[in-house]
Amino acid sequence: MNINIVNTFTSELPADSNLGNSRRQVTEAVFSYANPKKPKAPKVMHVSQEMAFELNISEEETTSEFFKNIFTGNEVYPKTKPFSMCYGGHQFGNWAGQLGDGRAINLFEVEHQNKNWKVQLKGAGDTPYSRTADGLAVLRSSIREYLCSEAMYHLGVPTTRALSLSLSGDDVLRDILYDGNPAYEKGAIVSRISPSFLRFGNYEIFTARKDVENLKSLVDYTIKHHFSHLGEPSKKNYINFFAAISERTLEMIIHWQRVGFVHGVMNTDNMSILGLTIDFGPYGWLEGFDFGWTPNTTDRVHKRYRYGNQPNIGLWNLYQLANAIYPIIQEVEPLETILEKYKNDFEEKSLQMMKSKLGLFTSDKNDVELIQNLEDNLQLVETDMTIFFRNLSRFTNKKGSLQLIEKAFYDFNAVAKEVKNKWAFWFLNYEIRLQQEEISSEERKQKMDAVNPKYVLRNYMSQLAIDAADEGDYSLIDELFNLLKKPYTEQSENEKWFAKRPEWARDKVGCSMLSCSS
Repeated sequence: MNINIVNTFTSELPADSNLGNSRRQVTEAVFSYANPKKPKAPKVMHVSQEMAFELNISEEETTSEFFKNIFTGNEVYPKTKPFSMCYGGHQFGNWAGQLGDGRAINLFEVEHQNKNWKVQLKGAGDTPYSRTADGLAVLRSSIREYLCSEAMYHLGVPTTRALSLSLSGDDVLRDILYDGNPAYEKGAIVSRISPSFLRFGNYEIFTARKDVENLKSLVDYTIKHHFSHLGEPSKKNYINFFAAISERTLEMIIHWQRVGFVHGVMNTDNMSILGLTIDFGPYGWLEGFDFGWTPNTTDRVHKRYRYGNQPNIGLWNLYQLANAIYPIIQEVEPLETILEKYKNDFEEKSLQMMKSKLGLFTSDKNDVELIQNLEDNLQLVETDMTIFFRNLSRFTNKKGSLQLIEKAFYDFNAVAKEVKNKWAFWFLNYEIRLQQEEISSEERKQKMDAVNPKYVLRNYMSQLAIDAADEGDYSLIDELFNLLKKPYTEQSENEKWFAKRPEWARDKVGCSMLSCSS
């Protein structure tokens, strides 16, 4: 395995002078060196050959003992020094101080075909940032992260990627519901890949400590390697840097809203500086369309990170980042202008996104009302978001329209006449509105199907794969992995996955209730 290793991050940014692995506050450093823990009995369960290709690793090499050892932390790649990053963050709206890579260890950087990739292991042991935890991860959360990383990529959502999913052979103690009943679970390791794992919290920690020198070093590094189109670092380009992050963050969240994805933990330490979906913990896809839904049990009461609030939280997090980089700008107004632009852009981009889901490509003064009425209707009774929008592309006229979306209702027989009448009225207005469009119904269907996925990684699907893998059967991981590579394609042979959440999954742990415990 001959990959092209580079060291921009560790050679250009300040390292922790303490080379020990004790839990501690790390100051005046962006990262600390930390080696993975040797797993007891490592075994590679699945590899993304697409991602391997991006790193210049052949399919044959992914089956080698060397590959297994490197990507489970059993060996350190020659002439590399693994490390973990220091960062802070606002968690559920409160400053949490130093957090850092408590169970993520960056192995190395790879450059291939003019792309730079950071390669990281999640669940490979403790680091100076592990606080009271063990730095390990369990099989259930690792399967979810591995499948979702690649599924999001194929949905067209900006995201970090995954290379491999492995068993460590270690038993890991976890309290899945935080109810005082911990149990041992199978340990696992995911190899995560991204152009950068830098988060808002990497910058916040320096400002919180009044360490402007290292804040500036990190911002300059980020501009040089990830926003080089902005030019040399300067006050003007620090402002442009923040504007670019704001735009990327909004773009990512609009994509989340489009496909019905709920991140679950939008803390500032889980916000990528590149506008990538990062840290797949208690996430979920909307099943019944509900702006108030969150998959995170920890957030069940206040629902801070609910589906409908994700755009607002993106803005709140950007305010924290603005505060973090203010010391190297020293001007409030340009930052406020960018944050105000986010609000206006959200309204416009959200409208365009919803119109694309409805197959509307011209403008009409009543479009906002049509969409609002649709969203109201979708919440009258439990209506599956993915199935509704996918089937809507087959609409031609209001006759038989209810039968068209019947499959999306969780209990069609319980839909009252009043609800059916509201739907009939909406479809009448929708039909009238479509008459303004200049494209054929076939072309409209094609365009709608390109933005409304047929297949998403529903929590019950992940749970089925987890349950099977727990028994040593990894075939469902592979089946779902391949299904989700073509989420917009009909795949008639996989029609069974184009289905509502089964009733057994409604209240099952791992399907409806998820925690940060991984």
